[in-house]
This record gives sequence, structure tokens and C-alpha cells, in this order.
Amino acid sequence: MIDIEYAWSALGGDPALLPRVSTVVREGALQGRLPARELARACVGACALAAAELGARRAGLPEVPWVRVDDGAVATAFVSERHLLVDGRAPVTFAPLSRFWRTADGWVRTHANYPHHRARLLDALGVPEDVTAVGAALAERSSLEVEEAVYAAGGLAVALRTPQQWAAHEQGAAVAGRPLIERERLDSAPARVLTPAGPASPPLLPAAGLRVLDLTRVIAGPVATRTLALLGADVLRVDAPRLPELPDQHADTGFGKRSATLDLGADPRAFEELLGAADVVVTGYRPGALDRFGLSAQALAERRPGVVVAQLSAWGGYGPWGTRRGFDSLVQVATGIAAVEGSMEEPGALPAQALDHGTGYLLAAAVLRALTEQSYEGGSRVVRPALARTARWLMEGGGAGGVEGSPHEGPGPWLAEADSGLGRLRYALSPVSFEGGPADWARPPGPWGADAPRWS
Repeated sequence: MIDIEYAWSALGGDPALLPRVSTVVREGALQGRLPARELARACVGACALAAAELGARRAGLPEVPWVRVDDGAVATAFVSERHLLVDGRAPVTFAPLSRFWRTADGWVRTHANYPHHRARLLDALGVPEDVTAVGAALAERSSLEVEEAVYAAGGLAVALRTPQQWAAHEQGAAVAGRPLIERERLDSAPARVLTPAGPASPPLLPAAGLRVLDLTRVIAGPVATRTLALLGADVLRVDAPRLPELPDQHADTGFGKRSATLDLGADPRAFEELLGAADVVVTGYRPGALDRFGLSAQALAERRPGVVVAQLSAWGGYGPWGTRRGFDSLVQVATGIAAVEGSMEEPGALPAQALDHGTGYLLAAAVLRALTEQSYEGGSRVVRPALARTARWLMEGGGAGGVEGSPHEGPGPWLAEADSGLGRLRYALSPVSFEGGPADWARPPGPWGADAPRWS
């Protein structure tokens, strides 16, 4: 089922808290053939309930605050990158070479937003950076041939598959056998001592005083850490100096955070100082990519007992695709979503990058629940969601539908404006809402990499 009950159970939450959640249904929000609205609602609702639960625990409240999930707020936030304006300018989302392409036997979708991925795609095809040349090269090859050749070169291209083809694929079968959120206790570290976080000084901030080391990129991971920042965490995003984030992507997901650059290989001591005071480490690179820096979950827990490690991946850290890069658009194509939303003759897409955004809120929820569990039971923790597993949940839910409600009349009530170091921003407010909780971020995003790599 695509509902909050399923998500909350996957997070290990107490089912007795579910009646604390109410929903404002809005018809027309996130319309498509698949139940993207229901998935979005469930992910946000589970995250808000996890936040309210931790907030009540820290504040010593007798009851968990009421949670309100509004489809309008959720639909607006799930396309936050489309609503962003920087000094009145609309953002750049997909680069010209990030799109569907016809092949000799079907379709592939490529992702070439980042310069290094674009260069690897062109190298694999042996063509210059020209849309016509790329199209001609792809039209001569089969979809699976393109997929393998581009991935072998370090690029990203995925063949369009039906749901049945994905289910029969070895990676699809591996994903199907995993829980929505993998959760593991790593050791017997002492119970976390949580200082009060309100309600003496509202709003209630469940993550106040917690330090989150953000090693994520693109959308899903940054949405999770953006949410933790909303809830009061000191979030420090750290990127490699040679891999700058796309400017509009950084502006959309940088709310509440500070941004620093650090070469983990050249300056391991600086990272160890950050880790030594971190409560949560969130990673969003392909599985195993950071292990050479000692950033596996077990290695982090050994050096920082009591840490919560959150590891996001596209395909899951297992199976033949366990170490592959991936993005929401590519996961939609591989898992059959693009075929269902369109057809094998003319592929389509979800009304939002719902796998990215949905998994981001699930990731934040898993971190919040791990912190709550630590306050009772202790232990370093690791949580692992995957875009492909979220996709399976969506596909299992069948067609779109649901309870009737009022019509969705647009994003207006859930948009805000603020001045920032990047200019005047129009942006989507967070859909995570609970009684006494924050309504907006404490700070807008600043320039990428402008902050020092140390805790405030």
C-alpha cells in the first residue's frame, strides 16, 4: 500500500502514533498514471511524524504533537526546483544531453548535467558535444549496448524497460528482496543524551544542537539534509573542490545549511575533526565510492561511537548494479515507470522527480527515528534507502486514485521569498509540518563552498 502506515512501519515507528497525522487532500496534485501524490504524501507524513516524535521526546511533552500533511504543500515541495527563482530568473534543470534518445531497438535516457558525466558520455560514443551527432551515434546501437558502453566509460545511460523486464533483471530481483529502508544497529554505544529542544523557546526544533555532516549531491540527499536543517540541525555540506555543485541545484537545496569544500584525500585531519563532533553523517555518492577515505558505516562508527550514518544510493548497495551511479530520471527508465507513465513507443515521466524527493524525506525520517531509538537503546546506527526501492514501492501501489478532496489551485500559499548571498530567491516552503514546528528555514543558502570546513 502507498500510505503513511507502510512507510512508518518500515521506519520502525510505533503504530499507535499514526492517528496523530491528518491529511488535507487536494485533487489534481501530482497527477499521473502512478500514485505519485500518495507516495509523496506518505513520505512527508512519515518524516513529519518522526520529527514530532523526536521533538516530544526532547521537550518532555506528554503527547506527540499533531501532524498535518497538505497535498498542496507536498506537491509544491516535490517540484521545488521548478519553483525556484533567482533574481527573477528561472533555474536550469536538465542539460541538452540529459534526455531520452531513440536507439536501433528502443530508447535510452542519458544524464549529462555534470561536466564530467557529459565528457564520459561523449567519450563512450566517440562524438563531439553536438546533439545531432549524439543522436546519430545512439540510433545505430541497441539500447543495452549503449547502456553498457556508457557505464563502462563512467557515464550514465539506461535502457528503457517494462516493469516485467525490470522484475526479471538481476538487480530488480535484488531490490525486491530488500525493505523500503534498511536499518541496522552497529555496536553497543551508550544511549544518546538529548538536551531539551523547547517548548520554552518555540518553534519546537527536534534536531536543535545536532551536527549533521552532509556529503550528498543532486536532490535526494540534499532534500534530506535541508529538512534536518529546517528542524534545527547544524548542517555542514562538504564537497570536493574539483566537483562544484550546479548553481541552481545548490540554491534550491541549500536552505538552512553552510557549504564548504574539502579534499578528503589531501586533508584527512580536517575531516577527522569534523567527524569527531558530528552526530549524523549523510552520504549520497555511489556505494563504496567513499570507503577509501574510511567512510564506510562501520569505520565511521568505530571512530565516532554513537554516530548515525545515512547512506543513500540509486540502485541499492548490492546486486550487479550495486556500485553504479544513478539519478531519479534513470531509475524511472530502468524500473518501468517511464513505460507506464508513457509507453515503450513514447516513454513518459512522473509529474515530479518523486523518487528523489520521496526518498529524501524517507532518509530524513530514518535519521530522526534513529536518533529517537538511540535515546532509549543507544548504539551507532546506519540507515540505507535507495531510489530503486522507492520506485518498487510506487509500482506496487498500482494506479493513481484516492480520496476526493478540494481542488489543487496552485503553489501560491506554499511559496516564499528571501534575500540571500545568491540574490533574491523565490522558493518552496517545506511540507514537513507539525504542531509547534518551524515554518521556514532560519537562513537562506549562501554561495557554494563559501564557508570554512568547521562547525559553528
